[in-house]
Amino acid sequence: MTQSAMLKVPGAEIYYETIGSGPTLLIIPGGPQDAGVFADLARQLADRYTVVTYDPRGNSRTVVDGPLGELDLDTQADDAAALIAKIGGPAHVFGTSGGAQIGFNLAARHPESVATLVAHEPPTTVLLPDPTAAQAADQALYDTYKNHGVEAAMGQFFSENGLEDAEAPPDYEMPPEEAETFGRVMGNFEYWLAHGMLPLSNYEPDVATLRAGKPRIVVALGEQSAGQPISEMTNAAATALGSTPVTFPGDHMGFGPQAEAFARTLDETLSKP
Repeated sequence: MTQSAMLKVPGAEIYYETIGSGPTLLIIPGGPQDAGVFADLARQLADRYTVVTYDPRGNSRTVVDGPLGELDLDTQADDAAALIAKIGGPAHVFGTSGGAQIGFNLAARHPESVATLVAHEPPTTVLLPDPTAAQAADQALYDTYKNHGVEAAMGQFFSENGLEDAEAPPDYEMPPEEAETFGRVMGNFEYWLAHGMLPLSNYEPDVATLRAGKPRIVVALGEQSAGQPISEMTNAAATALGSTPVTFPGDHMGFGPQAEAFARTLDETLSKP
């Protein structure tokens, strides 16, 4: 059974959920996501891990003291390290998209907290051989948000990344849990566009520390992400870290619709020495 709680950290109270038993597996959401996005994946892994999912600072049910400012990756990584300390570590960590960037920061700055980091499709624009075009696209997305609003910007984001199906609710009546998650995540779009997207995209992982450090780092790429901008970024991250991406089911959001296969691949990846 999933249990929820709040963890007091400097400047915030972090909402988190736990399910299962075994080694700690912390899931770091990407962008506007929260714990609910990973409910199916967590259930698939609960027989092997104590799975911890949470709402990052700035998203959903996490409460921040005072006004929200720009997303700070050091602070985000400190929040993740505090969760691991609360549940018990070192932990396996799965971070997706912007959550993978936070995972890189966590593994570099808190190596004692991390056993293995699986960085799923990190938007590491600065590691590209020539990041100019990718950075210009990020700035254009931000400009669309500033000039035309959240809906126009998210439509642009989904279209440019081959995720058109993620823009609209499914053509069936969603169960209450899924509907609540969908509503919360939509409510996070504005913070991500205004304060999170550019800091996450422009973050440069500390490659030298990661390559020399104790945590095992695995870069993961969805089999259906070939040809999308995120594929080039993910390969650039893997090259910088001296590895080859591990293929995971689905696309950038494969952990949702393909939760069972995704969980199996994640467990196999974490189980390797």
